[in-house]
Parts: sequence; structure tokens; C-alpha cells
Amino acid sequence: MKLLRRLGVVIVTLVVAFGLVVVGARYHDGPLGVIAGGPLDSGDWVASEGVDWSFAADLPTLELQLLSPPRSRTVWLLFHRGSLYIPCGFVNVSLWKQWPYEAFMDGRAVVRIEGRRYPVKLERSDDESVRRAVLGGLAEKYDVALGEGEDAKNVWIFRVEPRERGPQG
Repeated sequence: MKLLRRLGVVIVTLVVAFGLVVVGARYHDGPLGVIAGGPLDSGDWVASEGVDWSFAADLPTLELQLLSPPRSRTVWLLFHRGSLYIPCGFVNVSLWKQWPYEAFMDGRAVVRIEGRRYPVKLERSDDESVRRAVLGGLAEKYDVALGEGEDAKNVWIFRVEPRERGPQG
């Protein structure tokens, strides 16, 4: 009985600690690894108009913040034919992943790459040739299988477009 009670205390302690980290991350400048964070507050602003995104091609991730709601997360990226793309998998699990739906409704965002912030707009790409090319590039870059089935259909592709910096970033 004492063993079960101790195990229960350990489990409750871990759940509470994890909850505190998740809540505390909402006030942090950017994400904490895979845990969503607060707004991207630090870093110099760089105009996104005319940026050659090829400098980011070999980077594994970037930090992405939507303006509404102002939460940030770490995401994969792919540079393809002069454009930067951000994929989002598991869109069918809307309880877990809400940001792609929020980005679809209001694509105003900020990306932080190597400490610099860029005001951007995310545009969902439905072009099938771009989609196939980006999924193929992602499979190669991240060594993941993104076949042609249901799993591939549940990956949305956002193209990063320039945006002027507004009052919220």
C-alpha cells in the first residue's frame, strides 16, 4: 500500500511540474524546445520583402509565432525553388495542433531565424506539384516517410510570404 501511495505522489508531482512548465512557457521569449512559448520578443527586426531565404535551407528548425494568438513554436522548414515553406503534420488532431487552423484564418506571423525576427504572412499551398516537391524534400531532409496516403494528406504546407511589420510585430 505504501508503494502505491508513493507512486501516486510521484505521478502527481510530475504532472504538476509539467503543467507549471507548460504554463510558464507561455511567458517565455519563444518556445522551449517542443513546448509552445510566448511571443518572440528578442532579436533585431529585418524586413522580409526581398529576403533570399536560401540562407536558412540547411537549418533544422526555426521559431514561428502567430500574431493571433501570440504563441510561438519550433517548426521544421524547407527551402524550395526560391521560397521558404513550413510544414505542419497531424492537422487532423485539432485538439493538439491548433496553430495551422489559426494560421489559415490569419496568416500574420513572425519567424525568428538565427536571432533575427522577420514579419511574414503564411499562405497555405494547395498546389499539388509544390506539395509533392516539398513533401519529398522534407522526407529527405528529416529522414521521415511521408508517403502518398492519409498521412501525407494530413500535412499542410505553408509558404512564407513577406509582410510589412505592423503595430503588433
